Amino acid sequence: MMLNIDFRTLNDFFIENIDFIIGSRLQKIQQPTRRDFIFLLRNNGESRKLYVNINPQVYHLAFMSKAGEERRSVSIPKHPPMFCMLLRKYLEGCRVDDARVVENERILELFFEITDELSQKRSLCLCVELMGKHSNVILYDRETSVIIGCAHNVGSEKSRYRELQGGLKYTYPPLHPLNEDIPCLYKVLDYPKSCSINEILDDYYSKLQEDLNFREAKARLRAIVVPKLRKINGSISKITVLLNKRDNTEKYKLYGELLTANIYRKCDYQKQVEVFDYVNNKNIIIDLDETKSLKENAQRYFKLYNKSKVTKEKSEKLLSDLNMELEYFENLLYSIECSENIRNLADIKQELKLEEKSYKKNEKPEIYKTVIDGFDVYIGRNNRQNDYIVSKLARDEDYWFHTRLCAGSHVLLRVNGVEPDEGVLFECCKLARENSSAKQPSKVGVIYTKAKYLRKPPASPLGYVTYKNEKEILV
Repeated sequence: MMLNIDFRTLNDFFIENIDFIIGSRLQKIQQPTRRDFIFLLRNNGESRKLYVNINPQVYHLAFMSKAGEERRSVSIPKHPPMFCMLLRKYLEGCRVDDARVVENERILELFFEITDELSQKRSLCLCVELMGKHSNVILYDRETSVIIGCAHNVGSEKSRYRELQGGLKYTYPPLHPLNEDIPCLYKVLDYPKSCSINEILDDYYSKLQEDLNFREAKARLRAIVVPKLRKINGSISKITVLLNKRDNTEKYKLYGELLTANIYRKCDYQKQVEVFDYVNNKNIIIDLDETKSLKENAQRYFKLYNKSKVTKEKSEKLLSDLNMELEYFENLLYSIECSENIRNLADIKQELKLEEKSYKKNEKPEIYKTVIDGFDVYIGRNNRQNDYIVSKLARDEDYWFHTRLCAGSHVLLRVNGVEPDEGVLFECCKLARENSSAKQPSKVGVIYTKAKYLRKPPASPLGYVTYKNEKEILV
């Protein structure tokens, strides 16, 4: 359960850092998302990043450490939001003349003296409100109390008591007495006494945010892949049903041959003709076009045969491509589900082209490696890693393992010229079983073959291979 930041914690954080905050210069303003901000402050030759998050689930502020920044996975967009541009216009390069925490409120105010375009002195306030779902960042004029801009505008439809948007007067929220029963956040958390309040806030909330970002990223990727799987399965079902219902290819060919064999009977311009079916050894009745001769009807059936044959071949090719795509997305969904942190999802995002590649063309992915009886074993956790195992790591005599008819990791056993015994092979099969979407406790078939029998078809998805000369073990 998350502990929320309280007035005493915010106030003590401010007191702890007041000497740095007041007099510091705001050198850079960044807004990674609409809910978080980075303010680069510099004072006495030292620069610190003040991170402000107004997400209702993890609202907080802290000076970020490098570890905290990595956990938060901060990514600066190419095109900053309009509110960020507004803050840059008024505050970037200005000095913090004064600051305070509003009494009994989770509100931090930073005051700036600026010179506007008309060379007039103005006093502005950057107000950070950390109040759950009402958290906000607001810029207003201290003299007139008129709001210049907000991170989130609040209209009358959202609040009957307090509207927040440009042009309106800024007012504080209704005052509430300090609730002494609310625990002081940094005192109840289990951190060493040597840790500063900022270190506690940065570490505690960055871990919470890392977990939240991971769960949200996982849900977003799942929301992309699951509908695609549903659509592919629907297409496969439709094509399979059509092939089973309308597969008259061989019947048309047989009718054409039987009519050709009976042309001598002069049964032209009839609705039907009874002929002997030499394939099934019985008499059958064939429907005819009574406006055509028997020879023309035979040609009509041969045309239907050729058309049906082409349609069948195209449908089977489409079905094959859909099955390949189905296997790819099933593996993709498995990769999403087995991801352990936000970095594991980065390859999947890049694979789905949701973000630009953050790795170089020849950069090696991080692949899990273990050792079984002196043999190196590699396990791929996503399609990029699986593809690297098959295309780069695998040597001809190495063994490749994968669950049959089930999404899972590619497992590679590096032999280095030494033939493994059955015990090692079985342990690798168990690894393939464990790193798959197969549900316990049912037995699953695990196939294995030498890497030289693997083949990656042209234009096939990342991580997809075909194989031959495989063996199967039930695990």
